[in-house]
Amino acid sequence: MYIATVDYQSEDAAQKFAQSLRESGFAVLVNHPLDWSQIQSIYDEWLDFFRSEDKKNYLVSPHKKGGLFSTALSETAKGETQKDPKEFFHIFKTGIYPTELSDNALTYYEHAHVLAKQLLTWIQQESPVDIQNFYSEPLPQMIEGSESLLRILRYTPIASTQDYVRAAAHEDINLITILPAATAKGLQVKNKKGEWLDIPVEPNSLIINIGDMLQEASQNYYPSTTHRVIKHKNDVELERISMPFFLQPRPDVVLSHRYTAGQYHTERMQELKVVQNGKVLV
Repeated sequence: MYIATVDYQSEDAAQKFAQSLRESGFAVLVNHPLDWSQIQSIYDEWLDFFRSEDKKNYLVSPHKKGGLFSTALSETAKGETQKDPKEFFHIFKTGIYPTELSDNALTYYEHAHVLAKQLLTWIQQESPVDIQNFYSEPLPQMIEGSESLLRILRYTPIASTQDYVRAAAHEDINLITILPAATAKGLQVKNKKGEWLDIPVEPNSLIINIGDMLQEASQNYYPSTTHRVIKHKNDVELERISMPFFLQPRPDVVLSHRYTAGQYHTERMQELKVVQNGKVLV
């Protein structure tokens, strides 16, 4: 499986980036414009927040946009029966946000959104003409006016002497995901032979992967590849913080003759059992 490490500043970055996404659904970016010290600060302060009682003031509900998903409300991967051992906070532009914390995560949201538009531009321009013609509108335009989701995620510690899965095998729902290197290793991607391959944790790197919506919009040209997060029994890190940014198209965006983005999102949320009182939570 070909997963390229691409220098964002290089002349052939767009080509290498798109080629890696085409072959594996994943690419790693280095020398990118996001502030790594800011990312580390976000990890530090949010880990303290997750360990505090303050988080209970922000529990998600059908009447709020965003908030804390406790381990009891964590996702159940499609085809699985057990919830993942994790908790996470959903951040939207117009959603709730902890007053106890700095606005670092909100600033990161804006900067990562700008980067996402550039990456979607690369994907657009490197798509074959027939695939470009199939897009209902330019890819960067699809996220204009939408509320993409920044998730700050804590994999909770489990006392175990065995390997275990922190996030069960799944595919992302959105167009693309921007994921800074987490505080611990564990991310794996499944190749075409069904083998699990480790994605290395490289400081100051961003992992970019294709989501189901872009796979749908590109007629499967860009694959939404199955991935998971594990903890090996010998790994010393009991907790793990990560911060995926899921770039969402507007609900009205036509992905294909089968789906709008809104229809696709609702269907997948129901599959993930992210539902409370009969309402889908995002």
